[in-house]
Amino acid sequence: MITDARALRPDFVPQDLYHREGQIDHLSSVLEPSTLSYAENVCIFGPPGVGKTTIAKYTLGQLERERFGIRWAYVSCLSESTTGVLHAAARNADLGADLRRSGTPRSEPLRRLREYDDQIVVILDEVSVLDEESLLALAGVANVSLVCITTDEDHWFSSLSGPATSRMRSAATVHLDKYSHSELCDILDSRLTHGVMSSRVDDDVVPYVADLAAGDARRGIAMLRRGVDHVDRTDTERLTTEVINETADGAEADIRERRIRSLGTHHRLLLRIIEEAGTIDAETLRERYERQADRPKSDSSRKRYLKLLRRYELIERVGSGRGSRYRAVTSAHEQTA
Repeated sequence: MITDARALRPDFVPQDLYHREGQIDHLSSVLEPSTLSYAENVCIFGPPGVGKTTIAKYTLGQLERERFGIRWAYVSCLSESTTGVLHAAARNADLGADLRRSGTPRSEPLRRLREYDDQIVVILDEVSVLDEESLLALAGVANVSLVCITTDEDHWFSSLSGPATSRMRSAATVHLDKYSHSELCDILDSRLTHGVMSSRVDDDVVPYVADLAAGDARRGIAMLRRGVDHVDRTDTERLTTEVINETADGAEADIRERRIRSLGTHHRLLLRIIEEAGTIDAETLRERYERQADRPKSDSSRKRYLKLLRRYELIERVGSGRGSRYRAVTSAHEQTA
């Protein structure tokens, strides 16, 4: 049944992106080397599953193929430490393959970026968890342009100090909304066309999945991937809405597992403490985190990490004020409103 498994991978960047042409044109005009006398920063905002990371990678891949004088790097701020973000920026721009995370001063990756002759664009995914010092250090390199990706625009700006807020508020912005039902149908249909034998997919599967995914392309693709895998591994003849229903919980589990794998050390520790406790109040959580963490982060950083865990639907907060408690969420069906 499967003709190209890559088309249903969550991190796959397709050759054609549907319903984001205007945003791609805007990004290209801002980042295109021939139009810049100096590097310009960009912020991409929007809820999960609307293509923030995908359009950034797609646009820079196009520019790299079509223009001289540009190099780019993708960095997940979640999975890298403070110093690791700087190393990853140089390493993923092919300027720091020999850099070691331990024992190398943070000034070294910055020096390599600074001394490169052409423009470097660094995508900072989930930038809201990045410490301000590293953000300003990268933003201070004249030939480096930042593409900062985050979900909660207001929360991120409110967490920054004056210099960082001033610099990032002056950046170009791209706002992405959830896909409409018809737009998501186009995206899912394209993935199926490129990845599986369409003759083995019922006509009502795509609109059904689009309805369940409610504008979230990541969730819709996960449902299709689970369903296709089920058909491919069993004697099932076709991908039907019944198969989608049967494998929906597995798709949700896949999303959760992928989110956990993307977490950094401190996020994982907070999640583990909450899971082990069942439910836990904020003060007890802080005490246990500080006892168990190697070099615990500040209160403000810990609160940012917890907010991201909630946004990733891995934990939830119940109650309000000083009586509020955290608990783990094991599936989308167990969340409270």
